[in-house]
Amino acid sequence: MSRTRNAAVLLAAVGLLALAGCGNGAKQEADNPGGAVIRTTAADPNGLRGAVLDRPYALPAASLTDTGGNEFNLRTSTKKPVTLVFFGYTNCPDVCSTVMADVASALTKLDQGVRDDVQLLFVTTDPARDTGPVIRKYLDRFDPAFTGLTGSLTSIKDIAKAVGVPVEGMKKLPSGGYEVGHGAQVLGFGKDDKATVLWLSNAAIGDLAHDFGKLVEQNR
Repeated sequence: MSRTRNAAVLLAAVGLLALAGCGNGAKQEADNPGGAVIRTTAADPNGLRGAVLDRPYALPAASLTDTGGNEFNLRTSTKKPVTLVFFGYTNCPDVCSTVMADVASALTKLDQGVRDDVQLLFVTTDPARDTGPVIRKYLDRFDPAFTGLTGSLTSIKDIAKAVGVPVEGMKKLPSGGYEVGHGAQVLGFGKDDKATVLWLSNAAIGDLAHDFGKLVEQNR
């Protein structure tokens, strides 16, 4: 969220955050499933420009499968000071690709040493179609360093719920296919596996880069 937008605008946007991701038919809810409330943006004493939470989300000690078919534990397999987490799917018509491209672009604005201290986890919300190779090919379009994860839909929903990201599930389309409603926020976790900041899908690339750098500085 840009510094030029005030907190009232952000709080109004967060009221529609719950299922404002992919899927035109996704129900929008006024509450945040994880229970955290966004308190401040540009006024944050740490200088972050994203949406700062009053209570941090803890990254669950749960395991999924990476694109190489290996077990990936959300806590023990994340070795870098900062971990970014996004829930989406490769057939998402617009939002997911936009967010991935924005995050990738923001990371290119950082010095390599800072960039190397950030890990992005892309957790699919459509495991039926998103196999490891499918996710890998998709993420390589943005940044080969991005980590793709899949697992059972039940496990993914449980993990998403624990960090305040709603996943609605499948909605059939007239074409015979389906889309998946899901929250489109990116969460930023520090070395303590807790997230106190998130960025909405319309966050400015410059603000993302600024905050990623700040988080690395705070968590080294």
